[in-house]
Amino acid sequence: MASTAGIKTRICMISDTHTTSPYSPSEKEHAYRNPLPEADILLHSGDLTKVGYRTEHEETISMLKAAPAELKLVIAGNHDITLDEEYFLCTGYKKHRKTAYFGAKNIPLHKDEQTRLEAIKGGTIPPPPELLSYIRDIKDLYTNESARAAGIRYLDEGIHTFTLTSGAKFTVYASPYQPEFCNWAFAYHRNEDRFNLPAPGSTAPIPANPVPDFPSIDIMITHGPPAGVLDRVGDDRNKLEHVGCESLMRAAGRARPRLYLFGHIHEGWGAGSKEGGSASVSVKQERIPVDEKDMLEKQGVYLDISSEGERPLAFGDETLFVNASIVDIYYRPVHAPWVVDLDLPRG
Repeated sequence: MASTAGIKTRICMISDTHTTSPYSPSEKEHAYRNPLPEADILLHSGDLTKVGYRTEHEETISMLKAAPAELKLVIAGNHDITLDEEYFLCTGYKKHRKTAYFGAKNIPLHKDEQTRLEAIKGGTIPPPPELLSYIRDIKDLYTNESARAAGIRYLDEGIHTFTLTSGAKFTVYASPYQPEFCNWAFAYHRNEDRFNLPAPGSTAPIPANPVPDFPSIDIMITHGPPAGVLDRVGDDRNKLEHVGCESLMRAAGRARPRLYLFGHIHEGWGAGSKEGGSASVSVKQERIPVDEKDMLEKQGVYLDISSEGERPLAFGDETLFVNASIVDIYYRPVHAPWVVDLDLPRG
């Protein structure tokens, strides 16, 4: 739908599904159930799997293909170890010793995966060519003709531009990376800034894929959260701690996107806004209120921040931040997708 502010576009957001399929339509006590909310765009901000086995990726691909959206943008997360080629070949393959999480059933494996797992447990290092072929076949699941025909686009770190059949044209900055955490994939040292150019005269290295300045991008998708927003770990019994990335927060302040999606911190599920269009402005800590009954009935939390909504987003002055982690800290799929209507530029 066209408006003076752009083209109203519906975006469904999920993250951290960890190979958990949506519940059946009859299980109405769960918001995360089939079919996923219909949208123009589906965004998934990583942790597609628990530990990156091909069988897990195949299940996730099936879920993505079935999702009712024209375009489905996907990034990896730290658990998707087979999508981080350098990491997996170096040390990540050792993570394949783990096939269950928090009492869940063991991940069903293909015969070659089971054979490799037994060899790794026995102390054998798989031949690099064998590992390379394996992980490239996995990435092909997201990039082959079948995936593209279903609207799936796998995003490596950097800038990507898309045009919908509605005529909306928008630009995304994507990154699967987050500060190092328990030796998982797509990690960087917390004191490394891979998102902002160094100050003039600085000897700091220039990042390969920095986030551009406003108004270059409309949407940011990263696996890890920026510092200070929906990034707290712990609970009421333990000390709450912010674990988001300061560099990402500075980059978001420069870029001022309309929407910023992330996950990684399961406890942080929710949405909030940042006003002022500057990295120095603090993010509102309170989550946007959620109507539980409405969420269960509609299978998601719906927000209309388009020009037709009651509270339109002021592009350049506000960013909507969403942590769309579907699972909780026990890997149970208890959270709902977020569904947002907002205006995107005309192509």
